[in-house]
Amino acid sequence: MKKVGEKSPVEVIDIYDVEDFSIGHDADAENITGCTVIVCNNREHATAGSDVRGGAPGTRNLDIIKPMCGLEACQAVVLSGGSCFGLNAAGGVEKCLEEKGIGLDFATVVLPVVVQAIIFDLAIGSPDVRPDFDMGYRACQNAFKREKHPDGNTGAGIGATVGKILGPDRIVKSGLGTYCLKKGDLFVGAVMVVNACGDVYDPETNKMLAGALDETGEAFADTEKFILRNFATDEFYMGNTTIGCVITNAVLTRPQAHKIAAWSHDGLARVIRPVHTMSDGDTMFCMTSGEVEASMNLVGTMAVIAVENAIANSVRCADALGGFKSMKDIIK
Repeated sequence: MKKVGEKSPVEVIDIYDVEDFSIGHDADAENITGCTVIVCNNREHATAGSDVRGGAPGTRNLDIIKPMCGLEACQAVVLSGGSCFGLNAAGGVEKCLEEKGIGLDFATVVLPVVVQAIIFDLAIGSPDVRPDFDMGYRACQNAFKREKHPDGNTGAGIGATVGKILGPDRIVKSGLGTYCLKKGDLFVGAVMVVNACGDVYDPETNKMLAGALDETGEAFADTEKFILRNFATDEFYMGNTTIGCVITNAVLTRPQAHKIAAWSHDGLARVIRPVHTMSDGDTMFCMTSGEVEASMNLVGTMAVIAVENAIANSVRCADALGGFKSMKDIIK
């Protein structure tokens, strides 16, 4: 059994260098939608958990990984655009995994366990083009190529935006972000797709990185202050959601994986304001390859740090697209 190493320093590594997981993406740059697939390469010990905090989630297969259900394994997590239509992407991932013999081995068939969460990206690009079976299949194939990809307008993040509270003319482009910590043999990383109603803040400086634009279009407003001044009984609605997956090689039971998924929402709360609103579908997964004995407090703390930094990277690295400015256009 690998060990954490009590005196080992904590270092930041590239999440694509982690051997226990493969991450792949596919996107339609013209129609601005995409999906991301995270595959666990340890077929014997793959375990997953989830936690939903937003008021408007869109998910697939979450029941099968609940602690009270019988199947322990989970082979892949899908993060996708397309709102509810994008849930079709998981079918392509299942097909790809089946062809590779990855899943639960029954007498006549291999059944992959694939879970998914979606974002609403139908207000950017073409609303009638969404991630489908074929896009999910390609993203899963790309995962096995083990290529590195930049954060920003990648995979499911290509259609992500933030700061929706003041309407479509004030929205700022965000994307997909990653971050991974390593201590001894233990790693804890996060893949985040940030499509939040709220604003995103720097975890180190507490300064706003991206959010709803003010009247000039050259600076950021403040979503929380706007809500405090203007909301009474009416709720503002526009498609939002932050979704993501914590990946680790810590030995976790399924209840513990659910706990880490729940714990990781603290990373959202640290850097997205407001978060978990009634018009967000915030959903987090935790998937582990189960190889390193580690303290739950250590894994949870590393997960929160990975999540908040991955969220920050999702806006730092995003480029303007679809008529929406990015952080790079506002903060010079």
